[in-house]
This record gives sequence, C-alpha cells and structure tokens, in this order.
Amino acid sequence: MSALETIENKMATAFKDVPALPDSSKEALAKVWPWLALIGGVLQLLAALALYHLANYASRVIDLANSLSAYYSGQPVGPSSFDKTLIYLGVLMLVVDAVILLLAFPKLQKREKGGWNLLFLGALINLVYGVVQIFTYNRGIGSFVGSLIGSLIAFYLLFQVREKFGGKKVSAGPSAPVSPIQDAK
Repeated sequence: MSALETIENKMATAFKDVPALPDSSKEALAKVWPWLALIGGVLQLLAALALYHLANYASRVIDLANSLSAYYSGQPVGPSSFDKTLIYLGVLMLVVDAVILLLAFPKLQKREKGGWNLLFLGALINLVYGVVQIFTYNRGIGSFVGSLIGSLIAFYLLFQVREKFGGKKVSAGPSAPVSPIQDAK
C-alpha cells in the first residue's frame, strides 16, 4: 500500500461520520469536477507566472533602492539581497499543483480513480503550502487557518464523490436497525 493510499484510508475513516451530500449533488459535483480541475490548473499556472515576475520585479526595485541609498548615504536601506526562497517555493508548489490538476482532467472526465487520486494529492499539496505560508513574511497563522479551512472543505467534497470515481463509498458505519413500526408506515 502506498503512502497516499494510507493517508486516504485514514482520512476516509475521519470523514465517514460527516453528513453526506444528496446523491444528486454528488453526481453534479462529479460532472463539474473535471472542468474545475482544468480551470484551476490554468489559473494556477497564470498565478505562478505572475508571482515569479512580481518577485523578480521586487528584487530589482530593492536592488535599485539599495544602490541609490548606498550612493547617497553610504548605507543600503534594506537587505542587500532580496530573499526569494519562500516565494520561489510557493511558485514551485503552484506549478506542481497546476500540473497535477491538468493531468487529472482527462481521468476525471472518464471517472477514473486515478483522477480522484490526483485531486487528493493536489489537496494534500495545498495543505503543505498552507504550512509553508506560516513562515512567509506577513502571512502567518491567519493565512494558515484560512488554508486549513479551505483544505477541510476540499477533502470533504472529495470524499463525498470518491465513489463516483471508482473509489469506496464513505459510509457512516452500520445503519440503525429498522423497527417493524417504521416498516408498517
């Protein structure tokens, strides 16, 4: 059993007691999910490109400000090198998640479990990205809490439609016995 399957099974156990969506809602979500993955993948690639260009532009502006300040006052105004490590890590995670979503699109259209697995992997990566945001300047815990809430919603929806993609149905355990009085109604 792979690590991803182990995490999936543990999370399925955690999500088995949550209220289930109606079957019609699950079916509608399963139909729209491929298109959400495609749109999300494209938007994440565009966001990664924009963030990359923004980080490079900010670096050049900081270098210019430091050069001017050093020329006129003898001391730079800020750090001599703009630390872009976390920004580039964020860009890399966006690109990886975008590629996963784009790879999931055709499999989700065919309702293959592999497509669902890719969405699950993408949701896990987004959760890790939320943890990375804790260490990004001015992002902190608030951003992490928002990311955690978003991830919980994504996992809830994923486990609601897992059965539509060849996965096991998440059941709330054994159903309550039906009494003869209820049968008579």
